[in-house]
Amino acid sequence: MDRIATEQSIRICLTETHKLLKEAERISRAAVACADAGSVSEATILSEDLGQLLHDAGHLHDAASLLNRLVGESGSDR
Repeated sequence: MDRIATEQSIRICLTETHKLLKEAERISRAAVACADAGSVSEATILSEDLGQLLHDAGHLHDAASLLNRLVGESGSDR
């Protein structure tokens, strides 16, 4: 994979990570608001989606880090 394609892939991974984390922030704010209003049960139900979002964001971050490492290693061989 050439440097330009790798950098584009890294940007895509980071953009998608950002989108997932913004969605997680939105959900967590709603869950906190419910809890603050006394609806702890509803807050817990809302927060159930956080796990998958954070999991996916973590994998995208791992992919971006790996791509960055690989492009760095291939650049040192030249």
